[in-house]
Amino acid sequence: MTDIEYLDRAEALLRAIEQACDDINDATDADIDNQRVGGMITLTFANGSQIIVNLQKPLHEVWMAARAGGFHYKHDGQAWTDTKGQGEFFAHLSRFASEQAGRVLSFSS
Repeated sequence: MTDIEYLDRAEALLRAIEQACDDINDATDADIDNQRVGGMITLTFANGSQIIVNLQKPLHEVWMAARAGGFHYKHDGQAWTDTKGQGEFFAHLSRFASEQAGRVLSFSS
């Protein structure tokens, strides 16, 4: 993958996260605060816990830090998948956000 392809896909991922937060906040009282600074988004939940998604441009990866741990994702041509073969980014984000929010939340690309 070229740098430009990575940046296009990574930017689309960050926009999808921001849009999902807006949609969740419009449809529920989950109250997820999302702050974006450059290539990093911090999601803060009502209980004060956070999930941080950060671009790792030199590695062409996206990193996510949640209560469940730290995870690295690479784009496989179809989706952002865990570099240790543990699953897909948005499935993980949905699960971790649900755990931290104490309610079912759904994120998708």
